[in-house]
Amino acid sequence: MKKNDYKLPNLKDAQKRTKQQVKIEKELFEVPVEVKNLGVDRKFYLRTYGCQANERDGETIAGILEQLHFTQVDTPEEADFILLNTCAVRKNAEDKVLGELGSLKRLKQTNPDLIMGMCGCMAQGEEIVDIILKKYPHVDLVFGTHNIHRLPKLLYQAMMNKERTIEVFSQEGEVIENLPVKRFGTHKAWVNIMYGCDKFCTYCIVPYTRGKERSRTMEDVLAEIQTLIDEGFKEVTLLGQNVNSYGKDLGIDGGFARLLEEVAKTGIQRIRFTTSHPWDFSDAMIDVIAAYDNIMPFIHLPVQSGDSDMLKIMGRRYTIEEYRTLFDKLASKIKNVAFSTDIIVGFPNETEEQFQRTLDIVEYCQFDNAFTFIYSPREGTPAAKMQDNVPMEVKQDRLNRLMERTNHYARLKNEAWKGKTCKVLVDGPSKKNKDVYSGYTEQQKLVNFTTDQKIKAGDIVDVEITDAKTWSLNGKQV
Repeated sequence: MKKNDYKLPNLKDAQKRTKQQVKIEKELFEVPVEVKNLGVDRKFYLRTYGCQANERDGETIAGILEQLHFTQVDTPEEADFILLNTCAVRKNAEDKVLGELGSLKRLKQTNPDLIMGMCGCMAQGEEIVDIILKKYPHVDLVFGTHNIHRLPKLLYQAMMNKERTIEVFSQEGEVIENLPVKRFGTHKAWVNIMYGCDKFCTYCIVPYTRGKERSRTMEDVLAEIQTLIDEGFKEVTLLGQNVNSYGKDLGIDGGFARLLEEVAKTGIQRIRFTTSHPWDFSDAMIDVIAAYDNIMPFIHLPVQSGDSDMLKIMGRRYTIEEYRTLFDKLASKIKNVAFSTDIIVGFPNETEEQFQRTLDIVEYCQFDNAFTFIYSPREGTPAAKMQDNVPMEVKQDRLNRLMERTNHYARLKNEAWKGKTCKVLVDGPSKKNKDVYSGYTEQQKLVNFTTDQKIKAGDIVDVEITDAKTWSLNGKQV
């Protein structure tokens, strides 16, 4: 197949936003007749990188492949079809994938019929697909975030027609319901409530890779959660690039606050959500979280920087004073609430004084957990055109100092739990010691605990905390 026949990504097209109504496709997913037995006696290996949205996409991909009668395996060496589901948020994530693709080339030499594919956010980038075309001829299939539902046809073309197949849609996107799903968990599930992002923070590639903000209907979200309840799931995490924008495109009165309340009323035992943009975190949302015990008291609230000028350059739409006010509201209204955040250091033009203000907000908020990053330019974003003028050694020094502070408060917050009893949703026993189990508290803290009782994954048990580490707690079941 010639390059002109490929459907290649285009970042300019991906950037466009119109007022056109998003299409919601609700037809039942049907596998074309010629494809339905494609996976008989064949095995697939799926590796997912990145965020929960990618993990949820992976569940859909696995569900589709199982409908084609593929069997999932745990190692690429066993597979007839290898698929890497990728992340493009940071360069090191891309480098890992390209390194893995290079490493897997050896398997083609022993199995010429092996199909190797790449999908996800990296596939939405012009530069990356160009690299794949020129330097990775053993990659047979590339598709993006908008055409997962077309996997059966694309895989058939690559596998049966022996054609290199590249199809990436750079578009605003649609909502496609009723796709198959293979849940990777048994008691915790991710539930997409919306897709895409319209914030266009200057450093972020997500609005280009995931399309515009488009919400699922409340009816469809609640139906999926009811199915999960019926199947015995105990916890759902509501997913969106910015869940606070839920429902705006559909004109849903009350937006995310209303959806959150309706989900709480289903009675599912634990509800989480991610991610929340501080700019449109409403008072109504805070009140709903505070009112329902099954909405977990844990908020991921990315701050990115502690300096208002830097936030403006980042396109974050709030000042640090506004962030602090929101933080205080959440902390005062939601009992025993815990916070995590994202912080970038070394953004173009960041001064030492501005970095000090980031340390100041860490001192003020004392986050339970913080995901800290050195700025990574993303091709196609406005920040990539800025002069990356903070030397790497300065970035690394700032990251080290920041991590020292965030780790200090993570440990301090965990120490405060010693001697207290908390409810833990059990994930399962340790592979090394059958008497040691692990799970997460309502505040999303990892607990390793001993027990002399018969328990299983999915149980919610009371655990007394006996010791604290920076990233986890130790305890014993009460």
